[in-house]
Amino acid sequence: MSDYYILENGEPKPVKDALQWAKWFETNRDKRAIAKTICPDSWEVSTVFLGLDHSFMGGPPLIFETMVFGGSKDGEMDRYSTKEEAEKGHEAMVRFCKTGSKE
Repeated sequence: MSDYYILENGEPKPVKDALQWAKWFETNRDKRAIAKTICPDSWEVSTVFLGLDHSFMGGPPLIFETMVFGGSKDGEMDRYSTKEEAEKGHEAMVRFCKTGSKE
């Protein structure tokens, strides 16, 4: 399986050529952001397409990431295999920042 992914029509597509991946990644900055929530309590939740597989221990590719910046949950992070999982994970992380629970 490939370590490099691009988005094609919003869906991840594996590519073998690192140069192809790098060119796509550089010219598609606007397509890499999935969701962003900014809270007046000085924290932000950001979900992005990573483009590189972060499943270093095997399993399905982890190519999306949600991370918290600021506040008491600063640095909290989850990774996902699909855009749908990433969108749901973003909402769960926002709930976690607001309530302390991802449920």
